[in-house]
Amino acid sequence: MHEYSTQTNSREETHLLGEKIGSHLKGNMVILLDGDLGAGKTTLTQGIAKGLNIKKNVTSPTFTILKIYHGDMTLYHIDAYRLEGISQDLGFEELLDDDGVTVIEWAQYVPDLIPEEYLEISVNLLENDARNFHMKAYGKQYEELLEEIA
Repeated sequence: MHEYSTQTNSREETHLLGEKIGSHLKGNMVILLDGDLGAGKTTLTQGIAKGLNIKKNVTSPTFTILKIYHGDMTLYHIDAYRLEGISQDLGFEELLDDDGVTVIEWAQYVPDLIPEEYLEISVNLLENDARNFHMKAYGKQYEELLEEIA
């Protein structure tokens, strides 16, 4: 397993990090985002969307749970925060088999949805709008992704 950590010092730098990640993604990739409320998960996802040439404004899917955006690839943005303890089939597994990219915030609340291979990004809010991003690659294509963005 490969790991990589980096820090951003502003919202703009977080967008640029996300854009860099997004520009290296391939179809059927899954990214799990973990971090406290307000840590920067959606801000990073906005950058990922830009890297996928998505023009639409990306917002948190907290209340809708899923938002779908179209660009070079489809981006499925899932916020599982409100799904804690819910065990019904929501059909999200089908998205993971699509050629798009899936970003899941609060993935610990949907453990059955997590595939064998994925990129996990933990976001920690630091002082003065800085953030630390710790990334762990699970699977060869994600190890290669980290090598490309590091």
